[in-house]
Amino acid sequence: IRGDLHVHSKASDGRDSIRDMAIAARKRGYAYIAVTDHTKHASIANGLTAARLERQIDEIDRLNDELSGIRILKASEVDILADGSLDLPDSVLAKLDLAVCAVHFDFDLTPAKQTERIIRAMDHPSFTILAHPTCRLIGERDPMRIEMERLMDAALERNCFLEANGQPERLDLNDVGCRMARERGLKLALSTDAHSIGQLDLMRFSLGQARRGWVEKEDVPVSYTHLTLP
Repeated sequence: IRGDLHVHSKASDGRDSIRDMAIAARKRGYAYIAVTDHTKHASIANGLTAARLERQIDEIDRLNDELSGIRILKASEVDILADGSLDLPDSVLAKLDLAVCAVHFDFDLTPAKQTERIIRAMDHPSFTILAHPTCRLIGERDPMRIEMERLMDAALERNCFLEANGQPERLDLNDVGCRMARERGLKLALSTDAHSIGQLDLMRFSLGQARRGWVEKEDVPVSYTHLTLP
């Protein structure tokens, strides 16, 4: 594991600063970390407006100039809106290294409509990773009903990736979904969705879930349309 592509800072609903998260990631031997604070639609998580995100981009540029041994990637956990559009203007999305996109509301659409909503989002050229693809919260919220095979085929066609989320209440994709992705040749991003320094260690759960689905090293992405990772 060379980095974590889904990490929050105290700018949204995380507990620690970007600097502290980056230093903690470096101590774990990572080469990169993506800061993916929420966008404005996720108001309950203090989501960033476009203006706040642009200021964060400038902060990350300064930190990258200052810190050695770790690269901080400019990213965002972007809400997928009801019509499949993304919760940031194109001018800001174009400044990001990657967009980790997610559904955070309207979980009860029909499988066809939910799938179409996410595929419309994947059509955007800035879409990189679908975070916690079924949005399940174990013991609290059932997985969204989606047409998973159709969704994976669409992701593969569009050079997008799905996430294996290491949060213990998510573990999403599940092991069956991880195996399905591997069989299709669809790469999975292993991420923690960390909201604190300590949660960076949740990577072991993402890794374990992927292993349960027979995911191997070559099934994990190391390059993206807009980014070649160090």
